[in-house]
Amino acid sequence: MNLKDTTFYKVLIALLVFVSSFALFSGVMEPDGALYASMAKNIIIFEDWFNLYGRGADWLDKPHLTFWIAAAFFKLFGISAFAYKLPNFLFGLLGAWYLYKLAKDIYNEKTGLISAVIFLSALHIGTSTFDVRAEIYITTFTLASIYHYYKAHNQSFWHIVAGSFFAACAILVKGIFVLIPVFAGFIIYWLFTKQYKQLWQPKWWIAIVLIFVFITPELYSLYTQFDLHPEKVVFNRTGVSGLKFFFWDSQFGRFFNNGPIKGKGDISFFLHTTLWAFLPWSVLLYAAVINLFKKKNRVSLAPESIMIWASATVTFLIFSLSKFQLPHYILIIFPQFSIITALYLQKLEIKGLKAFLMVQNIIYALVMLILSALAYFFGFNSYVLAIIILASLFLFAFWFFKGTKTETIIGRSVFLSVGLMIYLFVFFYPAALKYQSGSEAGTWLKQNYPTAKPAVLNYIDAFSFDFYAPGEVKYLWNYDDLNQYKSTKDLVVYVSETELSKLKTLYNVKVLNSFEYFHISKLTPKFLNKNTRNQVLEHFYLVKVE
Repeated sequence: MNLKDTTFYKVLIALLVFVSSFALFSGVMEPDGALYASMAKNIIIFEDWFNLYGRGADWLDKPHLTFWIAAAFFKLFGISAFAYKLPNFLFGLLGAWYLYKLAKDIYNEKTGLISAVIFLSALHIGTSTFDVRAEIYITTFTLASIYHYYKAHNQSFWHIVAGSFFAACAILVKGIFVLIPVFAGFIIYWLFTKQYKQLWQPKWWIAIVLIFVFITPELYSLYTQFDLHPEKVVFNRTGVSGLKFFFWDSQFGRFFNNGPIKGKGDISFFLHTTLWAFLPWSVLLYAAVINLFKKKNRVSLAPESIMIWASATVTFLIFSLSKFQLPHYILIIFPQFSIITALYLQKLEIKGLKAFLMVQNIIYALVMLILSALAYFFGFNSYVLAIIILASLFLFAFWFFKGTKTETIIGRSVFLSVGLMIYLFVFFYPAALKYQSGSEAGTWLKQNYPTAKPAVLNYIDAFSFDFYAPGEVKYLWNYDDLNQYKSTKDLVVYVSETELSKLKTLYNVKVLNSFEYFHISKLTPKFLNKNTRNQVLEHFYLVKVE
């Protein structure tokens, strides 16, 4: 591989890193991002790193590491949206680096670079950087663990230690199910290549022991917060064990749908989710999967490819069979998807390249049409500028990347991703976040009434207000709670329109400001159309109770 080829892919990676950094300079979105941000904020306010509090109560769901990382950055940079988003962004880049290293070591440098390009330009990676999904951390930690365990086959014992550390970090973000994408690939690879002795190698059993050693801070935290206090009410009952929830209910309970948190499964969910989430590469990925059914294509792959395919396949099947499914779960195996797609891309001949360039043209046209219509109907202030920038980027891609070759597909796909990220991060999301009343109210309160003692009345989902408002936010679940706190100096309450009407009949109320609200993570046509938006908007208020 010559310097020119290396430079081409490195420039694309640098461009993707630069544009994806735009996500750092806008707000934190509800529900999960704002909820987790508020919980990390509570760690700093209460100076308590072992007990997690959300919505004004003890919180038991995800493990601690996501919150510890965010709180550490709050400690360094202050409590802000930027400080919350920065570690997520940096860990995403670390994941891309580990992906490059793994693909380079198994195949070659070109495959490593193309895999990193595909990963960084996948749509759901970009939106999850904006939305601050915990799955970005899990993706990086599982991939780093796979890389170090792969190196541990023939190299230093320290790779076992590093692999176990990163596997433990993944567990401390999501739970023990994350060991499936880490170990499933290795076990199936050993079985297929008849390396049965690997299963009994002491180093792998030491690796498992080390994982449990590294997760002891989580076990200690759960034990002291919940197991030592069976009187605490969690999931509407007492006697809840944090350790049992960690090892069973949060993982197997969700999979079998018999735990405290339930869902509705659809076996085809991740098939159609991948179609949009892995854009602009999803068609190529599905073609690569179909292509693997031909024996001659399997024979030409490196034996270690079994590890990549098995890790992705087993995890995908488990997710599909689970009754609890969310789109961002699929991010965990995007690195494997990226390698699979990169390998397939490099094998495409002229006929295949022409077919995919035609598909790419259709995707470009659809994206341009849909985003232009969205910009016009939504009516954000700079919608003309957004369309001009998008059209300019797309025209440049077709002018600069020419010819029936792999580089053309890659270059144009990257510019499609760049256009999408600029559109979403600079224009659409900032405009939509104006209707996230919690963050708007919290920001207004911090700027105009910094000494306020903020509270939320009878509303459980005030995540962004909790994060953006100054200091600790009290949750008042009824009017007895309000009576207890109403004499608090500078008390300012965040209430819905329905609650405000009731409040006015019981107290003298001074309305400080009003804010429009829509659940912007669940967009609807009526909200997206500026002419019908008022029909679906709710209103929240900041009030002083006198």
